[in-house]
Amino acid sequence: MSESRAVIVAAARTAIGRAHKGSLVAARPDDLAAFAIRAALDQVPELSGERIDDVVVGCGFPERKQGMNLGRRAALLAGLPASVPGTTVNRFCASSLQAIRMAFHAIQAGEGRAFVAAGVESISMVNGYPRDDDAHPRLRGGEDALANAYVPMGITAENVAARYGVSREEMDRYAQQSHERALRARDRGLLTREIVPYEVSNGSVVDIDDGPRPTSSLEALAALPPAFLEDGKITAGNSCPLNDGAAAVVVTDETLAVSLGVRPLARIVASAVSGVAPELMGIGPIGAVQRALAIAAMTTDDIGVMELNEAFAAQVLPVCGELGFDPFSDRVNPHGGAIALGHPFGMTGARMMGALINDLQALDREIGLETMCVGGGQGMAMIVQRL
Repeated sequence: MSESRAVIVAAARTAIGRAHKGSLVAARPDDLAAFAIRAALDQVPELSGERIDDVVVGCGFPERKQGMNLGRRAALLAGLPASVPGTTVNRFCASSLQAIRMAFHAIQAGEGRAFVAAGVESISMVNGYPRDDDAHPRLRGGEDALANAYVPMGITAENVAARYGVSREEMDRYAQQSHERALRARDRGLLTREIVPYEVSNGSVVDIDDGPRPTSSLEALAALPPAFLEDGKITAGNSCPLNDGAAAVVVTDETLAVSLGVRPLARIVASAVSGVAPELMGIGPIGAVQRALAIAAMTTDDIGVMELNEAFAAQVLPVCGELGFDPFSDRVNPHGGAIALGHPFGMTGARMMGALINDLQALDREIGLETMCVGGGQGMAMIVQRL
């Protein structure tokens, strides 16, 4: 094992569009990914394209326009030399965090010194939920099933809410906070640090997220009907929407960065994954965070900011409770999360890493934690140190 330390030297993302009706509906996912890769690399001109050992792109549904090894195609579209390889990785919601983890591990192993880890999703173009005949019969639930791996995500949120006794009022309160924080961050220019304007085919420029709603209120959220169960608590308002977008980070060996005169943004300290019953997917971060903290020899008290993906308010609240975080404090998603901003599955891991670094800089804190639940019953977490 090499003694090399992996550092993040750049992070960039597109704005996030609403699927099927938003600002990026006509943008191809391979173009979005290539744009994010190029935008991140442009932040470190000292690092030439020839030095990139691999491009790893996360994607939740790597099929159709997102298929045929999207990572390799995006690398070529980004203008990298043909000598730079590319691959596509899938861990559903955590796909691009997995991409970052692969870069981290390769550097630790001494198998490379510079990587691009990116993620993309265009639900507008690839809405890849399985057909009935795609689903394995032993994973579809029922008396003889091993698990219900295809359970709808909204039902998993209802299951978590029931298991942990999360109230509809508390979910809506958290959702409202997400919008308020995202709007406040946008008004202060904090999201501008993350977003690189993207020109769409009609010539207009997309540089703000579609999702945050100035008209959102507790009253409006309370008026929304249940989205998944007739007597349920999960609504469109306390869930993340469906989205399009791309993000990328550049990960290098710290010694290489210093030799090139590049100032690292953060050092990757530790990462971990965990598994839970698919029907309770939303609590996946609990085990992943506990494992990452143990690897880093840290406790939750050491964490200055946690970026926890807001798939549903129903799972954010019990995850925070089990880990010992106050979800209404500025230690958790201080600039809003996926309920307001959106959750393009493959993009989110890399998007949240850029947000976490932004959080640490804006709040002048040192240790950050990124974590998320993962479709199919998993969790993932990564700890970084701001430099």
